[in-house]
Amino acid sequence: MSKTIPRSGVRTQRVAIAIMAAGKGTRLKSKHPKVLHEVGGKPILSHVIETASKLVPASDIFVIIGHEAELVRAAVGDSGVQFVVQGEQRGTGHALMVAKESLAPYDQVIVLSGDAPLITSETIDKLSAFHASQKAAMTLLSADLDDPTGYGRVIRKGRKSADVRAIVEEKATNAQQKKIREINSGFYAFSVPTLYKHIGSLKTDNAHREYYLTDMAAVLGNAKQRVVAMKTPSSAEVLGSNKRAEIVEVDARMRLAKCLKLMDEGVTIFYPQTCVIDSDVEVGADTVIEPFVQLRGKTKVGADCRIRSYSVINNTEIGDEVVVLPGCVMDDSRIARKATIGPYSRLRPGSDIGEGAHLGNFVETKKIKLGKGSKANHLTYLGDTEIGDGVNVGAGTITCNYDGVHKHKTVIEDGVFVGSDSTLVAPVRIGKGAYIAAASCITEDVPADSLALGRARQTVKEGWVNAKKSKK
Repeated sequence: MSKTIPRSGVRTQRVAIAIMAAGKGTRLKSKHPKVLHEVGGKPILSHVIETASKLVPASDIFVIIGHEAELVRAAVGDSGVQFVVQGEQRGTGHALMVAKESLAPYDQVIVLSGDAPLITSETIDKLSAFHASQKAAMTLLSADLDDPTGYGRVIRKGRKSADVRAIVEEKATNAQQKKIREINSGFYAFSVPTLYKHIGSLKTDNAHREYYLTDMAAVLGNAKQRVVAMKTPSSAEVLGSNKRAEIVEVDARMRLAKCLKLMDEGVTIFYPQTCVIDSDVEVGADTVIEPFVQLRGKTKVGADCRIRSYSVINNTEIGDEVVVLPGCVMDDSRIARKATIGPYSRLRPGSDIGEGAHLGNFVETKKIKLGKGSKANHLTYLGDTEIGDGVNVGAGTITCNYDGVHKHKTVIEDGVFVGSDSTLVAPVRIGKGAYIAAASCITEDVPADSLALGRARQTVKEGWVNAKKSKK
């Protein structure tokens, strides 16, 4: 069990983090759980968990799940967090009631929203420290919004006071209160013993008949317990994802921030607003990324590369000094240094492209190894194939790897020259230095340094066309 948030140094409280992730998200009009919709290339909830994990061990993070609970558990279970099931979703206050047994051993609990992925670990750390320093029962994170419409307003006891008199929901505000720009973000820190001493006083006298955590401010205030607010200078941190438009806005903010971070690290990204770069992507210094590039999943791009426009690269490792020409699509592949790919190449999972190799126009690969300096520059399909160093694969070549039931392997050894429009019917091995004549259909192994021809001899019938026409 964590005794404190690690970076605080001076605090000795036992701190837990509870993440609200039980809601359905009806405004999304989706059959999928709201927290599993993606921003920045992974589920919203994954971002919140990742941020929380920078502060406390995963064993001290409790994700409160309800709607489609098992889907949520399966999606983020590898993170090592704990789960609390809120079988009947009766509001945010009810969520913490359900979590009482899990949270009771702690001194402080920080409550995060599972649909607000822009919150930073630095802000959470400050919230926890502020709560402890104020000796408060409840600390809420607030923010100033240019347009606070729809949010609960924070009413402080004085302009410079940390103490909160009330949280007034939008529908209950008067004309003066509507002018207040400071809103309640839905992020909190609580003294656990005080929380559970008073949480039973929450009422369900509202339109949805639910227990609202915001009402704890009034409950604790009436019990003469201290309720305070800490304002974040970055209001974007607290943005939630209740509607599709909000998800898209959060995604855009996250991706632009990723581009700016990469540029700070020495990457050139032209027109970053057009690029889609996921949170976990890594790019080396002096690499240039052109407009309309997508780098997805856990893709790693080396230094001094150039990724040209309209390429979509997913979970692929790219070495240094690689050139990816326009319109390439890659999945779960590996490209060694100084290789050139494209334009319009398609690398399917398991493609391993060697140093200085070339794949060109409309070449498709799947589960292959292409050796150092080898080339397949035009209109070719290579599947389940091992290709040695210095091989030239001519335009229109096909490795026939599937017999309708099983996949078979083609082996092309070093220095082979495969003529254009050849068909290699697997399983087959082409020996070192061999030549395959253009338009051959190869069904048997070819020894090293041999020439293989697999085509019918050309026949020319002079006058055939005129004879055909005369019959008509």
